[in-house]
Amino acid sequence: MKRNEELIKLANTQEWDFIVIGGGASGLGSALDATSRGFKTLLIESHDFAKATSSRSTKLVHGGVRYLAQGDIGLVKEALKERGLLAQNAAHVVKNQSFIIPNYTWWGGIYYKIGLSIYDFLAGKLSLGRTQYISKSKTVSKLPTIEQKNLMSGVVYQDGQFDDARLAINLAQTIIEKGGSAINYLKVINLIKSDANKIIGVVAEDQFTQKRYEIHAKVVINATGIFTNDILNMNNPKHGKFVVPSQGIHLVLDKSFLKSDDAIMIPKTSDGRVLFVVPWHDRALVGTTDTLLENESFEPRALEEEINFVLNTARQYLSKKPTREDVKSVFAGLRPLAAPKDGSKSTKEVSRSHKVVTSDTGLISIIGGKWTTYRKMAEDTINKAMEIHNLGMTTSKTEKLSIHGNVKAEQVDRSSHLYVYGSDIPSIKMLQNSNPIYSEKIHPDQPFTVAEIVWAVRNEMAETIEDVLARRVRMLFLDARAAIDSAHKVSLIIAEERGLSAEWASQQEKEFIELAKGYLLIPYSPKNNQP
Repeated sequence: MKRNEELIKLANTQEWDFIVIGGGASGLGSALDATSRGFKTLLIESHDFAKATSSRSTKLVHGGVRYLAQGDIGLVKEALKERGLLAQNAAHVVKNQSFIIPNYTWWGGIYYKIGLSIYDFLAGKLSLGRTQYISKSKTVSKLPTIEQKNLMSGVVYQDGQFDDARLAINLAQTIIEKGGSAINYLKVINLIKSDANKIIGVVAEDQFTQKRYEIHAKVVINATGIFTNDILNMNNPKHGKFVVPSQGIHLVLDKSFLKSDDAIMIPKTSDGRVLFVVPWHDRALVGTTDTLLENESFEPRALEEEINFVLNTARQYLSKKPTREDVKSVFAGLRPLAAPKDGSKSTKEVSRSHKVVTSDTGLISIIGGKWTTYRKMAEDTINKAMEIHNLGMTTSKTEKLSIHGNVKAEQVDRSSHLYVYGSDIPSIKMLQNSNPIYSEKIHPDQPFTVAEIVWAVRNEMAETIEDVLARRVRMLFLDARAAIDSAHKVSLIIAEERGLSAEWASQQEKEFIELAKGYLLIPYSPKNNQP
């Protein structure tokens, strides 16, 4: 997966069947679906793959226990089926995760046991395991850091967990392997229309060289998530708002706050939301919130009231009480929700299901949805595009399509941080052994090695420090201070790999550190943070 090779392909192609705008879950899914059906497909992303929403999830592949409580059986059933397929198609990044609901009332255990047994039933043969009621003592032995005062019982259920940005990179790799094309840092600045006012392509600008490309296609798909309105505006300035952004934040804590392989699920917090404490890459991930915002952004920031809500709720349920000083990283993501018709402000009422919207000009937009159902969203999008544009009717091939990196679940060694690379692990180990420098760690307290940076630059289209430290290895999300301390070293390695100047490396370092400071709750002070 090399950017310069993809740009050559772009220059040498007269017309594509599909152009997909947006390199998040729905865009990558749509491009892979179209490619695997035999269409000549190009995906373009204005920043890096999964830069926005798709790298900032709660890392769950789930049917949605909350939607079950709301009675949305159809959405739950669809998501549970997709959860099962994803666990088969990308077993290296998706794993079975057990969750425990701690109950502080006598009836809680019975209520959740019944509800989650329905969840298991809806999953059918793709169920990950049966829900169990467990005693207080068993709950404490499984969750040593749970608040024990007034604890009555626990309910254990199974769901899925994954690494979102890694899956995104794997999808981009799969698109290219199947004959499609995917390019990051190529921004759509205009739509090309025919005399009949039909969209026949896009004008895109390379964000590094400012070179512009006129790219023609039979179909253009708008899969830009929270930025859907921007492309719709290019299509028709009077279109109105189709998408509203809702913010969810996550705090990352040391694993001492969750000394368990089980996750905690708090089904009802003070404001009626669900809160998760999930083990993720040897840390405890706590979230999330649901705050309707006015404007979308590529770097959303956690609001003070959201941080306090997550910390206060976590303190109620954990015996070791987290403070701001304990937060290793804080990140915010914006969900693209289909705008409510009545203009109401409550995001709990806004559907999490997806919609495919067609414009008179032939533009196809995919709106809403979530990572778990990305494959089904893509299938629906391409089906609709084929129908509207009279492209015949080939069926989707992605239900059983193995994604780059996929290995059998029993072959995944989760004791090594390299497990997320799946079938690429031997190549990365060979790289580590080929040069003593490559086997060195990027940071003394983190497992990631220099070989992983080199691999990301050579094979995963990583162009910047942020691409490497936020999405190829997840250091920015796991420990923002360590990421800041590693920026200098990473900038020099990328510059050397790509033949770039010391000035480039220095500018990159400065930009990344500025960005990474936004992931800290306690201001960064270099003196105390030297590795």
